[in-house]
Amino acid sequence: MYLHAGCQIATSPDTKNFAVDWLGVEVTRATLGIIGMGHIGYKVAQRARAFNMRILYHNRNRRRKEEEEAVGAHYCKKMEDLLQQSDFVMLVVNLTSETYKLIGKKELGLMKPTATLINISRGAVIDQDALVEALQNKVIRAAALDVTYPEPLPRDHPLLKLNNIIITPHIGTATAQAIHMMAEEAIANMLAVLNGQPIPSEVFPK
Repeated sequence: MYLHAGCQIATSPDTKNFAVDWLGVEVTRATLGIIGMGHIGYKVAQRARAFNMRILYHNRNRRRKEEEEAVGAHYCKKMEDLLQQSDFVMLVVNLTSETYKLIGKKELGLMKPTATLINISRGAVIDQDALVEALQNKVIRAAALDVTYPEPLPRDHPLLKLNNIIITPHIGTATAQAIHMMAEEAIANMLAVLNGQPIPSEVFPK
């Protein structure tokens, strides 16, 4: 949360000194709860391990033991257990009928009051009205969203008026290299179809 506000303070023409008691939250040794341990969720775990984070995850299917051990991840069969223990909760799930508003008032209430909710999946995975209420009432400390619904949010949306949230414009893959790799993957899929071969990145495998 402090990165955005800190940039504004550092560049503001009204700034005369920096506060010495402006303290953030340590990531190292904090507990990260990943909801959705697919390909992307696992990549997140690999990066979190570099910060010596304790990693919990909830997924429809449990990962193989060797995959868990490789990143030091611990499986939570119940999402509620993950929510109660995590300092940071990251949503990395597909949007389906099961994950629509997966995180609502009940789930937010289970989280620590010092916790941060991070969404890099799809906006509708969170009940945004419940999130507004939770942030306003300090039910959770903060949120960071790369996705919302709709995108962009109406300019008068209450989420835009809060100071304990960061919202970015769905830019999780917005690098020249990532876009290039995505284009190459799309071409590989098209060539496979034209040549009667298995599709490398089939969205709904048979």
